[in-house]
Amino acid sequence: MMLYADLDELQTIDRNTRLMSHEHRNLYSFRDADYFPTGAGGGLKSRVGTFLRERGIDLSEAGHVRLLTLPRILGYIFNPISVYFCSDGDDKPLCAIAEVGNTFRESKLFLLPVPAAQQECARTRYRLRVPKHYYVSPFSSLDVCFDFDLLLPGQTLQLHIEDWDADGKLLDSHLRGNRVPLSDYQLLRFALKFPALTLKVIGLIHWHALKLAARRLHWHRKSERPELQREVLNPSLPDTHAGR
Repeated sequence: MMLYADLDELQTIDRNTRLMSHEHRNLYSFRDADYFPTGAGGGLKSRVGTFLRERGIDLSEAGHVRLLTLPRILGYIFNPISVYFCSDGDDKPLCAIAEVGNTFRESKLFLLPVPAAQQECARTRYRLRVPKHYYVSPFSSLDVCFDFDLLLPGQTLQLHIEDWDADGKLLDSHLRGNRVPLSDYQLLRFALKFPALTLKVIGLIHWHALKLAARRLHWHRKSERPELQREVLNPSLPDTHAGR
């Protein structure tokens, strides 16, 4: 289960649902401070707008930012990836931003522009292959490439991310799902179907890492190559190349 919501609608969601709140505790909760820690002022949408403006993209106040993410569940949050789908005041797609998180509470932003030829398509596709330069897994080197292939969510969700090195593809990741309306009924149903989901995600990450370590797979220390950890937000290493 993931939340997909326009940032301008968070207060409405707070008013209209009993089980999901904005900026205060609940079974599900959403806090602006959990996302996009660029150091820019203002709320989450304002920080996204500043980030885009610095890169020549005008979101404007009337623009839309729809976020695909895991909210806090029972007060705990962990997101391997959150995706911001940005459009202008006429809802014309501008770009997507992938915010990739790791277990050190760091994050990194990857900007995925909209190809000009696709701007009028009903289902916009966002493609980008870029060096990772970011510590996500101890079993993955810092200089592999992320290959993002994301579709603008409609009635279905389809995100595809691959890891590549000079010898070929290393990892193939998919997120797929069907869209359902946000309601207390659905939130309760998912709470029973996927209990403590964010805790389960972080638990399974460490469990699988333990199994890989037991197989004596080669692994990389976080402090090994700080020069290849670039544009990291909330860096845990003092010499990491952090920046907006």
